[in-house]
Amino acid sequence: MNKKAPIYRTCIATRKLLLKSDLYRIVKYNGQIYLDLNQDMPGRGAYISKDLKAITLAHDKHLLAKALKCEVKEEIFLELISALSKEKR
Repeated sequence: MNKKAPIYRTCIATRKLLLKSDLYRIVKYNGQIYLDLNQDMPGRGAYISKDLKAITLAHDKHLLAKALKCEVKEEIFLELISALSKEKR
């Protein structure tokens, strides 16, 4: 049987190599920023681990804006925190 190898990505905040399923993907597509929960949208993407400390660090140090090479609005971070709280239930 041919099993697929696990897919790893690096968190922009913690710089840790994690499974893709343990990360949120944020995408810049046509000048807009989206939280890509299905991880299948086209465009430039950045990954943040599903951890409040990592999200806070990315916000405080503007790491998401650097990774996507554009301004990131506060709403994206609120969406991340909301998705994290829904997932922890």
